[in-house]
Amino acid sequence: MQNICAIAGPTASGKTALAVELALRLGGEVVSFDSMQVYTDLAVGTAKPDMDERRGVPHHLFDLLPPGEDFSCSDFCTAARPVIGDIANRGKLPILCGGTGLYLDSLLQGDGLSAAGADESIRQKYNEMAQAEGNEAVHARLAEIDPDSAAQIHPNNVKRVIRAIEIYELTGITKTEWDRRSKEITGEYNAAVLVLTFRDRELLYDRIEHRVDVMMKSGIVKEAEMLYKAGVLHSGKGVSQAIGYKEFVPYFEGTKTLAEVRDDIVLATRHYAKRQITWFSRRGKESAIYVDKGGVVRALSDIADEAETRIRKIIK
Repeated sequence: MQNICAIAGPTASGKTALAVELALRLGGEVVSFDSMQVYTDLAVGTAKPDMDERRGVPHHLFDLLPPGEDFSCSDFCTAARPVIGDIANRGKLPILCGGTGLYLDSLLQGDGLSAAGADESIRQKYNEMAQAEGNEAVHARLAEIDPDSAAQIHPNNVKRVIRAIEIYELTGITKTEWDRRSKEITGEYNAAVLVLTFRDRELLYDRIEHRVDVMMKSGIVKEAEMLYKAGVLHSGKGVSQAIGYKEFVPYFEGTKTLAEVRDDIVLATRHYAKRQITWFSRRGKESAIYVDKGGVVRALSDIADEAETRIRKIIK
């Protein structure tokens, strides 16, 4: 089995900085498992690290396709495996870094979820329902067949709602049951998974608010305008549902101010972070690394020392 490390956690928790620091210490390269960083031309809104932040460490799975194209969990696993293999074959440690929990779980569990297949006619049917009747109508359909998944997936995450329905209509098994069976599949990696988390969640929310303010000053408005003019934000594909872009539609249509958009992005990002925390908490306390102590954020070197010690116990 190949040794890999994964740094997971909610948005704005400091994953990238830790992954880069560990790569420098352990001789690694970073592999993103972020569902939005795969898109080109969107450095600000997807929080891709710039060259200074990368500190000379190679980063992989950025800028793979245009913003208007879909990228699935199965696509991620297909793209990630050869990259991870190449890094390992060169004697380096693959360090996965991101917040898209479904991508990480599918990779580590052998991508069992994607084995359910796909049916474009099902997706088209429910995309049309969402456009005609609203996202809540599609979510209500999921609640009928799989209430557990419906409770975990936000109605506005139409892609995931439809995917859960699609799994049921293709297999007769709910996504909840499919996920349970997928966990029985043996993966191909010996993985040290570390999850960044906070004792005081308000510290995370402060970091989210600061990040959004920096993005507003650094070009996210131009990125969103480019997507709006290209029709991507109304397409239902690619980044159209991404937090940080869809919130600009009312601004471009003249019904909201930039200040209101900023507040909407902060609120949506906070809600997303809560869902990420819930997702990754399933890995248990043994995977958790607390970013804060005594009401303040710990120094990166301190967090990295703890992470390195844990990784070396798993990857020998």
